[in-house]
Amino acid sequence: MPKFHNRAAILAMLTLVYVFNFIDRQIIGVLTPFIQADLGVSDAQMGLLSGAMFALFYTVIGIPVASLADLTKTIRVGSFSLRLDRVTIIAISLATWSVFTLLTGFAGGFVALALLRVGVAIGEAGCSPPSHSLISDLYTPRERGRALSIYSLGIPFGVMIAYFAGAFFVSGGTVDWRTAYIAVGLPGVVIAIVVKVFMPEPERGKSDGAATPPLPFKQALGKLAVIRSYWTMALGIAFASFGSYAVNAFLTKHAVNTYPDFPLTQLLVFLGIGNAIFYAAGTYLGGAVADRFGQKNVAAYASVPALTTALAAVCLIFAVSTNHLVVFLALICSYIFFLGFYLGPSFSVAQNLAGVSVRATSTAVFFFVLNLIALGGGPTVVGGLSTWFAGMTGDPVAGLRYALMSLALPYVISVVMFSLTARTLPADWARAQSDPDIA
Repeated sequence: MPKFHNRAAILAMLTLVYVFNFIDRQIIGVLTPFIQADLGVSDAQMGLLSGAMFALFYTVIGIPVASLADLTKTIRVGSFSLRLDRVTIIAISLATWSVFTLLTGFAGGFVALALLRVGVAIGEAGCSPPSHSLISDLYTPRERGRALSIYSLGIPFGVMIAYFAGAFFVSGGTVDWRTAYIAVGLPGVVIAIVVKVFMPEPERGKSDGAATPPLPFKQALGKLAVIRSYWTMALGIAFASFGSYAVNAFLTKHAVNTYPDFPLTQLLVFLGIGNAIFYAAGTYLGGAVADRFGQKNVAAYASVPALTTALAAVCLIFAVSTNHLVVFLALICSYIFFLGFYLGPSFSVAQNLAGVSVRATSTAVFFFVLNLIALGGGPTVVGGLSTWFAGMTGDPVAGLRYALMSLALPYVISVVMFSLTARTLPADWARAQSDPDIA
């Protein structure tokens, strides 16, 4: 079968895969109050499903998958052989998490939900490391901020479709969450086949003029360990995403609790459109602005996220504090817009500070730090705090509100980490560009 070799088409396909990654990851947050009403699951348990339980397997599996993506191995069983290049890994991963998402629609309780979420996590671990590596082979260092921002548009559009799926299956003041899960899981299997059949495997190092052989994981980690900016940037995005994942897990429930008279379908559609417009705009602009100012000073790849993350945090705290619907919606849209800025610059730094031979590993380690802290901590901590505050106050609505307000702390840590990165990034960037493994 003929494959498409236009780099824009490849980037578009990878972005579509990432859309399904976030539909299947975030729909549990959209459907949280309706799953709880059906299965009697607490906020703390939902936090575990969205957070620690998912993150544990996602992060642990991500490292060996990324090592495979960097090394490209062939598995042979008798006369059967399978070349595990990056495209194959992405296709298998997409099919895996899509099947487990579909099966979630048949879960009968917390244990079944937990086991199926583990399956989704294992599948999704093989998405971003090889995708980032592929994109970096197609775009030069000065183009990667924008390219990776386009790829990151999978997050807002994935979240949007998750909200739309919830809205589509509203019935009698609730959502048929089982049918919603089946509906969003099935198309991913088809897309996985399309990826395997039509997407080519680019030449490694093509955009850098280098063809350095891939390194085993231990050696790759050794190269990353000495880059200070890499680690402070990883912590910056980790604590920013701590808040993002927590909000995604419980925003629907907060809005339903606080504004019970607002029509459910309209609420879900608005939140979906808000992500599509404001989060997508912020995500794209983050990479574009950082690339533009980074031409003069690469510190912009960290200083832009520092400023916009601080603005996002302020908007969130005021949004969950108000009882006025219009003010809430305006502030949430502002929060979503500013929050998107850090994605492209952060992922660009992870790729530009890493050599051609360690790119997938670089993304996997980045995601390991990010998701261990953010995905593992955000929903889990906020879910636990919500249950605790509700017990103290006797008011579940106030309990969740106080838990969401506590996200001010991780956002402060994120801003500090991005600011520290802005100070050390120019020297680390220059050192990376002088390394023959880079360009």
